[in-house]
Amino acid sequence: MLFNTLSYAKFFAVVFAVSWLLRTRHQARLVFLLGASYVFYAHWDWRFLPLLFVSSSVDWWLGLAIGRARDPKRRKHLLAATVALNLGVLGIFKYFNFGIDNAQALLEALGFHPSRWALSIALPVGISFFTFESMSYVIDVYRRDIEPHESYLEYLTFVAFFPHLVAGPIVRPRDLLPQLRRPARFTNADGSRGLFLIASGLVKKVAIGDYLALSLVDRVFDAPLQYSSLECYAAVVGYAVQIYCDFSGYTDVAIGSALLLGIRFPKNFDAPYKARNIPDFWRRWHISLSTWLRDYLYIPLGGSRRGARRTHLNLMLTMLLGGLWHGASWNFVVWGGLHGAALAATRAYQRWRWGGEPPANAGSPLAHVACVVATFHAVCFAWIFFRAATFGHARLMLHQLTRFTGHHANLPAEVLWVLGIGIVSHYMSERWFERLQVRVVQSPVLVQGVLLFGVAWILRNMSGAETVPFVYFQF
Repeated sequence: MLFNTLSYAKFFAVVFAVSWLLRTRHQARLVFLLGASYVFYAHWDWRFLPLLFVSSSVDWWLGLAIGRARDPKRRKHLLAATVALNLGVLGIFKYFNFGIDNAQALLEALGFHPSRWALSIALPVGISFFTFESMSYVIDVYRRDIEPHESYLEYLTFVAFFPHLVAGPIVRPRDLLPQLRRPARFTNADGSRGLFLIASGLVKKVAIGDYLALSLVDRVFDAPLQYSSLECYAAVVGYAVQIYCDFSGYTDVAIGSALLLGIRFPKNFDAPYKARNIPDFWRRWHISLSTWLRDYLYIPLGGSRRGARRTHLNLMLTMLLGGLWHGASWNFVVWGGLHGAALAATRAYQRWRWGGEPPANAGSPLAHVACVVATFHAVCFAWIFFRAATFGHARLMLHQLTRFTGHHANLPAEVLWVLGIGIVSHYMSERWFERLQVRVVQSPVLVQGVLLFGVAWILRNMSGAETVPFVYFQF
């Protein structure tokens, strides 16, 4: 069920009303939220509900078993079972065909010609997100960072809670489980803030992200040879704006929806294109994933504790696997490898220049702007491989970019206006956005109603004939 549809609006209206009617009956409210979350997921394909339920149940049981075990070997065996089961599920549904295709290509290159076959099953929506969340719970119990959660109902609700179920943010168990344990509270300020986030998220998604996708990005990336270098460059920048507005817009709707139900999610984006280098970009982009990769992959690999070479290797491995997490394609691996190489190069330079992290006041304002512009274009270059359907399409896009042709018949004023608004709004001060949010929240109900009506009018007039799915639903 897509957030940018009337189906979700109707669904959420019912969930909001019933959940608060049950606010004095905590267990009944949790049962209802769990059932609503399963209905939300089943709206896509009910046949994958058992996968979500069984995966959650097994991890809850393994977490209890690890918490009660005293033998270190038994604890390690149970942890290994958790990792094997979760990664096994991901491997079957997400990477099985990828592995088969590459094995067959290798055999053909060696002169063998095996018969081609594939596992024809759909990729469960959100499998990467709920698998990572559930697996992190068991790992945290093993590390003794948290205690095993005794409530089966609360744990199932934690994994399946619909605002973060299919595309994040990846909410840690220590952040969400305590909120599900205590009675929910609702204030008028939380309600206004939640509606503001939902409205702003939908504007980013529909009015900017979808518009750029349909009017510019999809057309150019599908057939780059038909467009000039300038138009291809606009499409690459447009995709950078599109994917940010699409994913951060989804996150805003998710955070706003959860807030209306009395649940607080952590921040997932922090103006990533303001970053002055690639490490700064990953502190701002998809924060819940980057911190997950840091805590459960980079640090266990050794982090930065074993010398410069090992640090660079760990960064590269983390980002290669992070790229593969996004999809079973070598394009994503290359995208991750580019970011890994950039992280390692930046770390090496900072160690040589400053002996570690640069001081906060390093460089002039002009140098800061130059670093932000360079980082943005480095990110855009990597986005080409992320967005392109194949290596061939990425190569064609790069070829067109280096021809330096400048005609722009396919860049109408409307597209340039939306692209400009997307870029300029991103670089505006966070204080301005925060002040705007505070003013809206403190406005009279009538004013808030008029503003929401205005947002609905914008969405109605800028939406396409068909609903555009969120980009990260495919991961």
